[in-house]
Amino acid sequence: MSLLEIRNLSVSFGGPPVVDGLDLSLEAGEVLAVVGESGSGKSVSMLALMGLIDPPGRVSADALRFAGQDLLALTPRARRRIVGKDIAMVFQDPSSALNPSYTVGFQIEEVLRQHLGLRGKAARRRATELLERVEIPAAARRLDAYPHQLSGGMAQRVAIAMAIAGEPRLLIADEPTTALDVTIQAQIMALLLDLQREQDMALLLISHDLAVVAESARRVCVMYAGQAVELGTLPALFEAPAHPYSEALLAAIPQPGQTRLHSLPGMVPGRFDRPAGCLLAPRCPYAQPRCAERPALAPSRLGMVRCFFPLNQEAP
Repeated sequence: MSLLEIRNLSVSFGGPPVVDGLDLSLEAGEVLAVVGESGSGKSVSMLALMGLIDPPGRVSADALRFAGQDLLALTPRARRRIVGKDIAMVFQDPSSALNPSYTVGFQIEEVLRQHLGLRGKAARRRATELLERVEIPAAARRLDAYPHQLSGGMAQRVAIAMAIAGEPRLLIADEPTTALDVTIQAQIMALLLDLQREQDMALLLISHDLAVVAESARRVCVMYAGQAVELGTLPALFEAPAHPYSEALLAAIPQPGQTRLHSLPGMVPGRFDRPAGCLLAPRCPYAQPRCAERPALAPSRLGMVRCFFPLNQEAP
């Protein structure tokens, strides 16, 4: 049984869904990346999993299970016992994820009180250990710092410390290196992967940086306009993508000596101007008449693909 199972997940805010029929599974201890450009539905999908979609947003799914438990059937109180402890999330912007009115120590200790029952000196000691684990120097002194007193990289480390405080089985990292310089990005990714291996937790990495994904994930899900368009293993998917959108993403990576980046014509369809058939068809160089129909996610040579005419299907 998979640690996480998502079947036919849809999220809407009135009108057409912004996440449309997402299927995804994740095994214990696995690293899975979800990639796609901004607005493809990556973050919204994970917020739905965490129960963080507020009205008028609506979440529906045939299955949304974690460790065999149906998350949609749980009471809010029962769900709070799982979210923040067994499932934790590192948000994209640590400056907004951390409360500016409270010290770093108070915020980490709050997680420890809620999910592990630690208080007083025991909570303080554990909070210090967590800051040391995420490689923050002078950890004991940093407990009394406020978020505005931290650099971006330091704030992200604090956010990671809060996320792992409850010893989660699944950690969701939403663009964890956004707005950080290249050196700090590498340090943060190395830290996350070290924690994943040491604690044998599953890591779901949301990213638009294909280089980071190639170095860290075992499997990848490519999303476009709210749909999963390809699922496969690495490096096979990057070496021979089956979906034209996956091919276009890889072609847009800058290469030495390149003077012009590859790009697809047109725009990602909005919620209210989606084509009736394949969502990529108006931009796809391989479009054919059948693409006026809506393709389903179907098996391909190396995984799953949402395309009637997948690429690179010849046997090696």
